[in-house]
Amino acid sequence: MTETKQLPILAFDTSTAAMSAAIRQGHETLGEIHSLAERNHSVHIIVHLKHLMEQCGVSGEGLGAIAVGNGPGSYTGMRIAVAAAKTLAWVWKKPLIGISSLEALAYGSIHQTNEAQALAGVHWVLPIMDARRGQVYTAGFAMTADGEWSRFADDGVRLMKDWVDTIAELLAGEAGHDPAVISICGDLTLHEAEALRLKQLCAEAGIAADVRLQPYELEGIWVAELGQQRLSAGQFDDTHTFTPNYTQLTEAEVKLKEKLAEQAKRTEEIKE
Repeated sequence: MTETKQLPILAFDTSTAAMSAAIRQGHETLGEIHSLAERNHSVHIIVHLKHLMEQCGVSGEGLGAIAVGNGPGSYTGMRIAVAAAKTLAWVWKKPLIGISSLEALAYGSIHQTNEAQALAGVHWVLPIMDARRGQVYTAGFAMTADGEWSRFADDGVRLMKDWVDTIAELLAGEAGHDPAVISICGDLTLHEAEALRLKQLCAEAGIAADVRLQPYELEGIWVAELGQQRLSAGQFDDTHTFTPNYTQLTEAEVKLKEKLAEQAKRTEEIKE
């Protein structure tokens, strides 16, 4: 494993409208791309990865591992990235490492301005991705002043309103152990009002945490960084059984479930 840790890692994510990819070796980023494809990632992903590897002078055989964001996020986007990662890992016989797209989003946002190094206290990070109907894909992470990274809430799909209330309740129970900063990061376009409501709730409750709204798009370098950490710890996934993190029924499945329920209801009415 010592030898593998020093080899470059190819990392990518297509859980959102953007495709983000990077090749990282140790603490050096050899190259990265960020491409908006309007969720048409299947047409471009292999071409983009091939060009990135050529630019970095890296071959498939020369990689140490492949790290991929496995969601949650766009149903189709997740499947495309995971399918590509599994195929490449199998062809090149490389370890496959799945990374939470939400964790990569949170981890990248906290490093964006190097605030972690100057923070005097704990920093909470709440990444969000829109999941429609007032819902968001979200989770909770924390970083201490000395850079210790941890998770305190699992990936899931939640109503943004309920999530804000949950965080406010959690803060109220901290009693003297409030985080110094709370960052709500990601695509805030549809959820800015609720994010600002958390700021208001904290002020009304006398909670001193500085609530910040941080628009941010996921970057491949942080998928790679988290992948390196997992690889160094000897943690990787089974290439054949690895699947995306589906946190809810797809819209098609929801409609099918509603249709079947309606058919069952009509059948019962006919019987009566």
